[in-house]
Amino acid sequence: MQSEQQLYQKMIYQMWLIRFFEEQARDFFMKNKMRGASHLYTGEEAVAVGVCNTLNKDDYITSTHRGHGHCIAKGADPKRMMAELLGKASGYCQGKGGSMHIADLDFGNLGANGIVGGGIGLAAGAALAAKYRQDGRVAVTFFGDGAINQGVFFETANMASLWKLPLLFVCERNQFAEFSYTDHYFADPDLSKRAIPFNFPAFEVDGNDVLAVYETAQQAVQRARQGSGPTLIIANTYRIMGHTIGDPLDYRRKGEAEQWLTHEKDPILRFEKWLTQQNILSAVDLETIKREAQELIQQAAQFALQSPDPILSALWENVYA
Repeated sequence: MQSEQQLYQKMIYQMWLIRFFEEQARDFFMKNKMRGASHLYTGEEAVAVGVCNTLNKDDYITSTHRGHGHCIAKGADPKRMMAELLGKASGYCQGKGGSMHIADLDFGNLGANGIVGGGIGLAAGAALAAKYRQDGRVAVTFFGDGAINQGVFFETANMASLWKLPLLFVCERNQFAEFSYTDHYFADPDLSKRAIPFNFPAFEVDGNDVLAVYETAQQAVQRARQGSGPTLIIANTYRIMGHTIGDPLDYRRKGEAEQWLTHEKDPILRFEKWLTQQNILSAVDLETIKREAQELIQQAAQFALQSPDPILSALWENVYA
């Protein structure tokens, strides 16, 4: 069993991995090396890392079009992820999925999804299977505040409560739905109330505080494993980058994103500050961890660039429809 210090080291390492991965992905996209669109998770690292560190390897997650962070936090290999972004045969989906459709079944990641809210029903299916088998697994579905208005959330919430499924609904409230502020679309800004009609608990948490996310998710996971049913977590965070790479950001208030990259708000800098204040890790320790994460992403980039393209006959492999 890992100690608290080991857990914190793992968390800050994963958060830097995600941050550097997204920077490299953006670089590849701007150099026209990436195939398809890409939606970056920069600034939201604490949500994925906080939640996924409460899970076991065989627990399930479903992700979103902004899914690189969830994938890394659940234990994926950044080399295979980067290869998938470049459409290479060594990628998780042999180059067929790209940025928005990476799946890693060995670590319970049932896949990212280009459909808004598309993973919610899939996670419910995984949770129902876990309950049927009585294997103690839980499922987590990540989705944004744009997706919480989708009908699939309400339908799935009703079923999950009725059947007491071991399911966590994690709403990453990053304040945007594509090119608009989401506040324009909520009749009531208190999204935790969405669970009231379905009679299961909901918690609102600072999504840029990785320990707050972790502690809240721990309670929800424990509740799910005990057979008490679903929980909704509203994690308040901020989408630093645009909806996709190339977003002109002309709808955003000037200087707003920069405020979220300060030591007071940036999830990585906040956590590093806390770790040093609590004398858990030194500045030297943190710099070493950061450098190791950066080096791994550099290795992943080289692995992707050197990996072979898929052969033509592979087009017909792993196709089920």
